[in-house]
Amino acid sequence: MIEKDVISRLVEEKLASSGNYLVDVVIKPGNLIIIEIDNDEGVCIDDCAELSRYVEGHLDRDVEDFELEVGSAGITSPFKVLRQYVKNIGNEVEMLLKSGTKLTGVLKSADENGVVVTVEKQVKPEGAKRKVTAQEDQSYTFDEIKYTKYLIRFK
Repeated sequence: MIEKDVISRLVEEKLASSGNYLVDVVIKPGNLIIIEIDNDEGVCIDDCAELSRYVEGHLDRDVEDFELEVGSAGITSPFKVLRQYVKNIGNEVEMLLKSGTKLTGVLKSADENGVVVTVEKQVKPEGAKRKVTAQEDQSYTFDEIKYTKYLIRFK
């Protein structure tokens, strides 16, 4: 069985000199290796092909056969690394908390401790007859978040 650590190290070596970064490595039964990369500006097909050739060149099919897939993290895929959160600051996101609460809002900040999301809430001011929309910043640690995704809206 091919080790995930070996693949991750190879990918990190290759991507060190580029703007791309590793999002995830998955090794499935039958030695199907799936590598996801991302870039703050977007990943091009040439980057994926170059990385695929690099990884394949450092593994020996005679010792252990494998299938290799290299691709970019999909726009609808949940964020897996902090750099994806940082890349999406200012964008609208959808979050599902481990408590079961689902919310949407604008990602305001992200660091190793967690994220801050600005959400809109309906509040009724004292003495008013109707509710008004108010924005509120909410902080969450990564332990509280089940997933976060970029929210696509068609207007």
